[in-house]
This record gives sequence, C-alpha cells and structure tokens, in this order.
Amino acid sequence: MNRGFYTIMAAQFFSSLADNALLFVAISLLTSMNAPASLTPLLKLSFVLFYVLLAAFVGAFADSLPKGRVMFIANIVKVFGCGLMFLSVHPLLAYAVVGFGAAVYSPAKYGILTELLPPEKLVPANGWIEGLTVMSIILGTVLGGTLVSERGGAFLLGVDLLPGVDTGIDTGAEAAMAVVVGIYILAALFNLRIPDTGARYEHQERNPAKLIVDFANCSATLWRDKLGQISLAVTTLFWGAGATLQFIVLKWAERSLHMPLDKATNLIGVVAIGVALGAVMAARMIPLRKSLTVIPLGIIMGLVVTSMIFVKSVTLAYPLLALIGFLSGFFVVPMNALLQHRGHVLMSAGHSIAVQNFNENLSILTMLAAYAIMITLNLDLDVIIVLFGLSVAGIMYLIQRRHALNQREHDSLGLIGEGKH
Repeated sequence: MNRGFYTIMAAQFFSSLADNALLFVAISLLTSMNAPASLTPLLKLSFVLFYVLLAAFVGAFADSLPKGRVMFIANIVKVFGCGLMFLSVHPLLAYAVVGFGAAVYSPAKYGILTELLPPEKLVPANGWIEGLTVMSIILGTVLGGTLVSERGGAFLLGVDLLPGVDTGIDTGAEAAMAVVVGIYILAALFNLRIPDTGARYEHQERNPAKLIVDFANCSATLWRDKLGQISLAVTTLFWGAGATLQFIVLKWAERSLHMPLDKATNLIGVVAIGVALGAVMAARMIPLRKSLTVIPLGIIMGLVVTSMIFVKSVTLAYPLLALIGFLSGFFVVPMNALLQHRGHVLMSAGHSIAVQNFNENLSILTMLAAYAIMITLNLDLDVIIVLFGLSVAGIMYLIQRRHALNQREHDSLGLIGEGKH
C-alpha cells in the first residue's frame, strides 16, 4: 500500500469518528427534549435518507472530480450540518444534512480504492478500511458517550481555549458539538492531501432524468451479474441489519442490563471490536477468489443474535456481542471487496458505489422503519430480537441457495479477477 492509501484511511477514520460521535450527541439532544422513544431510530433513518434520494446523482459527481476533492466538499457539508445544531435546528433535520454530506462522501471514499489498487489488493484494502471504520465506531461511540455524560460536559465547559473571547458555547451539548466539528475539520485537512489517482471518466451526464435512467441501468447491470447480485444482496442485508442492531443493543442494555446511555455505548464498542477483528482475519485469510465461501457465517451470525434474549448480565454480554461482531466482520469484508471488483469491471467506480449505497441504505431505511414501528407498538424487546435474528439468518440462507443455483447454471467464479469491460 502506498502513501496515498494511508492518507485516504486517515481521512476516512476521522470523518467516520465524527459521524459516530455526533449520533450520540444527537440522541442526547432528543433525550433532553423529552422526544418520544420512536424518534431515536429515526435519527439514523434521517442520516441515510440522502443515500437513497441522491443515489442517481452522487456517483456521477464522484466521477466528475478527483475523489479527494469530492471528499473535502462532503466534509464541509457535514460541518454545516453540525452548525445547524448550534442554531437549535431540530436534531433530525440537522443530522439529515450531515447525512447529505456522507452520501456525497461515500462513492468517492470507496471508488478511489479501485482506482488506486489492483483487484488482488481489494480484500486487504477493505480489511484496512473496515478495520479503521470499526475502530472509528468504537472510539466515536465511546467519545460520544463521554461527551454527553455530565462529567464530560462539565470538563469541556471548563476548558478555555480562547481566554477573554466569548465563544457562545454555554452548554455541554454545544461543547460536544464543537469537538465533533473540530474532528470533521481535521478529516477535511487530510482530504486535501489525498493524491489525484489520474483516473478520468468520460463526460458525466448532468440532465437529472438521464442520470436517473443511467443509474437504473447500472443498478440492473449489477443485479443481473451472477457475482454482483450475491455480493450486493449480502452487503445490503449486512448494513441494514447492522444499523438496526445498534439501536437494539442500546435498548437491550437499558431494559435487560439496566445501563444508562453513556455506559450502553460501550456495548456498541464491543460489537465494533469484534467486527474489526473479523475484518482483519478475513483480510489475512480470504483471497478474493474465495470470498463467497464466507456466506454461511452470515446465517450463523443471525442465529447467535437470538441468544441475546437469554443474557441478563454484562459479564456474558461482552463476549456475545464480540462474537456477533466478529462473524459480521469476517463475512462482510470479502463480500464488499467482491462487490467493488465487479462494479469496477462492469461500470465506473463512482457509479458502482452509488448503486451499492442505494441498496444498502434502502435496507437501512426499511429495517429501521420496521424497528421504529415495533417500538411504537410496544412489542416486547425479546420478540423483536428473535424476529431480527431469524430474519437475518433466513435471508442469508436464501442468498446461499441462490448462489448454489447460479453455480449449477454456470461457474461464475472464473469471472473473479477479470479486467475492466
């Protein structure tokens, strides 16, 4: 891996760190407003909304400029979203603006990998990016929990970086958001150091109607591809399940383990540690040509999730959540690398990532909406956990059957590693 790759990793780490810390700051703001419990999962829903709404356009935008410049612009949009929270704009709306920036950011951060690296390095590269993303989730979760705690807020308000200057930061929440803004700015500085890969694409369409048609064609191409459809189905399920599991764990920690929010965030960190370990192991053990062998781990992961209903102590919760995270990381990294490879072969980097983002975030919207409805209906949490785990396991089993059927019709594994069409 060259220096440019590590600069990309640093930019991604700090941007994701701020995203995750900001989520818990926003949750704290909703709590202080005495907002209904059903609004909490809607925070994540508002964040990913633009991934779906802008999917037809952000791929073309990512391919129209050097990827580092696109990432810089996206981080500035995130800073603007944080600024709206300072102006007392509702957290759902302000966090949606941050999600707008993230939607623009994503095709560039993943698309640049296929421009910078050969296919055989995509699994290790995804191990790096998923490992660092998960590390940012761990630290961002812990940081967010610390920032919204009474002790953390008091400490931040006691720090006077500009003596004699009235910064207008008078509450712990405002101080927490100032820290998040600082991290986004740091990520933007790394964006400026990302090298131009030299990859250039033909003139990008600007007519909205034609962009939508082009996006629909790209999406259909990836879903028709025998390898693309399997890897896309797996990653689509993974990100929807992962986003929902985050809120299930927080509610589970409150109800079954009697933990407050600032302590419950540690459990999200434990899941993330497991994902990081699984990602690293997959990067070391699973070459791109063997990526499809990890599908059964998705079935096992779903079944393991259902065992959460039997755990009532923190001592047992930590290893269980670490195992769930490990299984998730181990099976999603090879699938993500395979999807990136097929997308790069069949279309441009930005367009393929945009298709991936659309499907994955549509899954997040759907699963979070279903979870919010179940919470609103006061469905028992154990029932929600069992339904969630069995659904994940069942869908992964159907994906495995589909892959087996594809292989009986034609051996598609020989397509792995082929050059761009």
